[in-house]
Amino acid sequence: MLSDVTTPQDLDDRFRETLAALPATQRRRDPADPVTDDAPLTGARLLELFDAQVTSRQLDLAGRWLRSFGEGFYTIGSAGHGGNAAVAAALRPTDPALLHYRSGAFYCVRAAQVADATAPTDTADAEPATDRERAADPQRAADRESATVREPADDPESAAEPEPAGSAPSTGAFVRYAEAARDVLRGMVASSEEPIAGGRHKVFGRADLAIVPTTSTIASHLPRAVGMGLAVERLRRLDTVGRRAGAGVRVGSGAGAAHAPWPPDAIVVCSFGDASVNHASATAAFNTAGWYDHAGLRIPVLFVCEDNGLGISVRSPEGWVEATLRAKPGIHYFSADGADPVRAYEVAREAAAWVRRHRRPAVLHLRTVRLMGHAGADAESAYRSPAELAEDLARDPVAATARQLVDAGVATAEELLARYDETGWQVRRLAEEVLGEPKLTSAADVVSALAPRRPVRVARAVADAAARASGPGSAAREEAFGGKPPELAGPLTLAQSINAALADGLLDHPQMAVFGEDVAAKGGVYGVTKGLRDRFGAARVFDTLLDETSVLGLGLGAGLAGMLPVPEIQYLAYLHNAEDQLRGEAATMQFFSRGAFRNPMVVRVAGLAYQEGFGGHFHNDNSVAVLRDVPGLVVAVPARPDDAAPMLRTCLASAAVDGSVCVFLEPIALYHTRDLYAEGDGEWLAGYPEPGSWVAGHVPIGRARVYRVGSSDDLTIITFGNGVRMSLRAAAVLAEEGVGTRVVDLRWLAPLPVADIIRESSATGRVLVVDETRRSGGVGEGVIAALVDAGYVGAARRVAGVDSFVPLGPAARQVLVSPEAITDGARTLLAR
Repeated sequence: MLSDVTTPQDLDDRFRETLAALPATQRRRDPADPVTDDAPLTGARLLELFDAQVTSRQLDLAGRWLRSFGEGFYTIGSAGHGGNAAVAAALRPTDPALLHYRSGAFYCVRAAQVADATAPTDTADAEPATDRERAADPQRAADRESATVREPADDPESAAEPEPAGSAPSTGAFVRYAEAARDVLRGMVASSEEPIAGGRHKVFGRADLAIVPTTSTIASHLPRAVGMGLAVERLRRLDTVGRRAGAGVRVGSGAGAAHAPWPPDAIVVCSFGDASVNHASATAAFNTAGWYDHAGLRIPVLFVCEDNGLGISVRSPEGWVEATLRAKPGIHYFSADGADPVRAYEVAREAAAWVRRHRRPAVLHLRTVRLMGHAGADAESAYRSPAELAEDLARDPVAATARQLVDAGVATAEELLARYDETGWQVRRLAEEVLGEPKLTSAADVVSALAPRRPVRVARAVADAAARASGPGSAAREEAFGGKPPELAGPLTLAQSINAALADGLLDHPQMAVFGEDVAAKGGVYGVTKGLRDRFGAARVFDTLLDETSVLGLGLGAGLAGMLPVPEIQYLAYLHNAEDQLRGEAATMQFFSRGAFRNPMVVRVAGLAYQEGFGGHFHNDNSVAVLRDVPGLVVAVPARPDDAAPMLRTCLASAAVDGSVCVFLEPIALYHTRDLYAEGDGEWLAGYPEPGSWVAGHVPIGRARVYRVGSSDDLTIITFGNGVRMSLRAAAVLAEEGVGTRVVDLRWLAPLPVADIIRESSATGRVLVVDETRRSGGVGEGVIAALVDAGYVGAARRVAGVDSFVPLGPAARQVLVSPEAITDGARTLLAR
């Protein structure tokens, strides 16, 4: 029945019927010849695309089969999108790709490109495997080193590569796609031996294929693609590819891996579905690419919109996608029909050559169809008519490629059916093999790749930076600071200390870049980045457009490309516009690639409340719950100048060593604070440590700082940020009443310094948690939970902000923590 045409069995039957109905081949064509007189594809190359499409199709059928008895866990397939095989063939295997989840044929072609052993290693052209490839998969790296990689020509005017002649195609072609098929099947069954995510998710990705894994979050990978494109060009201009950051630490690398092995003329490829063009993340990415292009900066990104006309059940209005993509300023438009592989290859090759030659963004609008529904549980007949389903089936790209092969005389229908059946048998055989492979069986296994922490190496990186700053780099450092390094400048404010630490970071990390809204010319809204552009140049300190999603996307791409990005989000409230770039993209990269890919990043965020005379909730946001909820994310909150510099150094070192994604949350109200107890006392200022003291002053991630006031035996106050200053003032008042207090500055909100919390709480048996965030979902909840989990049996109480947005003016005092509230809370606790 027509209403059932998207079932796996019916799709298979109808493909066979299509082949059976094809006319007999009238004349055999040499596979080395073009399939038509003016075609850019030879018969052999078109046959390779057919094999890749068939492999992808059989993988889709296998996914449904596995799901039918509860052993398959992912059924979003690529059926109908086989035209993306032509896109892959038009690219180089060294062009980094971020793929749509219907990219099975693309993945098969890319894997075959890399795996093809076209020449032994006795030629000088053989390309050695990179450190990243060896780390990701030693066997594949060894195979890579034993062969060169064939790269298709991307110049439309160039001659087609010669193909070996032959009278009939071989039916043993599956061997070229076997590895790719095994990868996909392992992902479907959540095998822990799957090469990129290790059973954590079904993704298309592999380091040696230059395919960056992306999840199913709609369009969230597009801002990263723009960042990658910008970084590729910046690294080429800065000539920093291959330079080491710190003592043998390579930024952007993992587990012994090196810089992303992308040649200087690489282009970034990013595919997505038609419904995604409506998503805010896609809009941000297109706008940013066009904005930079308009400004004269080069971003070599080829966007590929695979347009099947549907977002699950919601149709894209006729002509909407084309009109939208054509209207994007600064982005060159190309269009092709995915059901015409010869023409699709020609257009894709033209688009890739244009981007590579001009180093500018373009979009390839590839028209496709969707067969077998959105996923396994999708009953298309509920929202699509039989006529519509039949129309899509008539445009099946696998059948279209078969038809072109038969019409050209490259193969007969019988030969193609033999290849189809052979591939189906081989895929089923592999599916049965991977069923027996191990799964992730413990929480430790699952989180092992999430956010590795190597504190000893991080401390060593800080020590090495100190040695360079006081040794071979001392002259450059003195020059950068105008002959007066910050340690000689006297006591500094929090803002001044961060500024100096950023300068030291830029000196020590050649790949580091500081960017964001107003950070360059203005030097930041609060002057924190003042003078950095003048000292380090506009290539390393630059302003961005006003869009937080794009700011973080630039950071994501830059980190992946081998830079050490330090983006700034101007206010904490503005981060909420772009949270998914941290949650869905940044924090998941190592998790879904087992460390083969990383996006090291230190995100500076001005935040929290208590600005005097300037406010409203957009500039006094005290909500950090969304940050603490992201697994693996490091959240630092420096309160004092003498903590800010070492904590920032730790974050930079952790990003370089472990690929950490850190949020450095800077309390705005403390930026320029000078006094602690009384006006003019200067006790909130602190000197900047000279490099020789960096090791002794190192602040490891997850370690608190303790201040002792009086005997410090009666009460423990646990706090952070603005709460530190208020709590110290409250402790001074309590000391006059004979109460000894220890004030614990958490410094790190994620991970919390649990050991320090337990130790200092147990020392007094009375704990007052001072939380300037909100009572519900605030940091205090995590502190109390840590105490309960550890079996703490003493008294505990919270003083926290009201569950409210921060209002304008004096009304803010009604919902925020005050020193008086802290003192009253302490007295109540002591009276129990």
